[in-house]
Amino acid sequence: MDTDSNMAEESFFHEVVGLLPQQKSENGVVFPVVLSPNPKIAKTVYLTEAIKANKTWLDSLLNRSGAILFRGFPVSSASDFNDVVESSGYEDFSYGVGGVGTRTKVVGRVYTANEAPPDQNIPFHHEMSHAPVYPSKLFFFCEVEPGKGGETCIALSHVIYERMKQKHPKFVEEMEENGLIYTRVLGEESDPSSPIGRSWKEMFMTDDKTIAEERAAKIGMKLEWMEGAVRVIIGPKPGSRYDEVKKHKVWFNNVVGGLEDKLNNDPSKAAVLSDGKPLPPDVRDDCSKILDEECIALQWRKGDVLLLDNLAVLHSRRPLTMLPRRVLASFCK
Repeated sequence: MDTDSNMAEESFFHEVVGLLPQQKSENGVVFPVVLSPNPKIAKTVYLTEAIKANKTWLDSLLNRSGAILFRGFPVSSASDFNDVVESSGYEDFSYGVGGVGTRTKVVGRVYTANEAPPDQNIPFHHEMSHAPVYPSKLFFFCEVEPGKGGETCIALSHVIYERMKQKHPKFVEEMEENGLIYTRVLGEESDPSSPIGRSWKEMFMTDDKTIAEERAAKIGMKLEWMEGAVRVIIGPKPGSRYDEVKKHKVWFNNVVGGLEDKLNNDPSKAAVLSDGKPLPPDVRDDCSKILDEECIALQWRKGDVLLLDNLAVLHSRRPLTMLPRRVLASFCK
């Protein structure tokens, strides 16, 4: 760390250790890093100013840890959050063609987080891991603190990869050699009761089937039209990726992400081997257990901003057991 960035860090940020009881530390690297305003500063510390002054240092911190939680800064609205995202200098990743979650644009680069009913669990995933192009970084913001439950859980993907390779070496080898195929059925109208309820018209941003097919083909998807719906076939896609920055492989797939709704009621068909055979029955269960063992469950506080490296970290949402809750999201290239 150079002197200037060290001084900037000391001027604006205070790293808090022990705030999250499950926080992990390995070889001196903390996951996630928690940054709060430096209590030695008498004036209000604005997160936008702190990020701009510490950009290089924060980038290196994110590269090392994979996740940074900013807590205690005066970020209170969607507009404030948009200013924070803009201050990062990261380019906007437009959540357009290819995303399956139902979202609404709020302001600028800010969207609602997945609008699935709050009592539903959203399994661990990397954002748009099924697509050829996916965001490299994700911002989340707690606008309304959860009543009870609704935690966002995060896990280091390379740890999941290593444990799955140890537990299921043959499956991991086949998955890496031949890839996985994902299948989803999308309706003509969006279904707000589903975590994957985006309609095909919204997903491909057209109501013309021919244009939808062209746009699907560009991102490696094949469409099979059904009565009032379409089956989207994706893949084969690699089940892991190599993180060039950290020099290790990461678990980059939707093996546990078999979300159910009216049109997709058999999770075993959501992800299959490249030859069409179902995944070994214990793979999904073991992966879910490992993710639960390795994850950090973030109890949101109003004003929290979470920055994730989308290649390094998986995230999920636990069911909300008491309203309210409002978490917003933004995606960066």
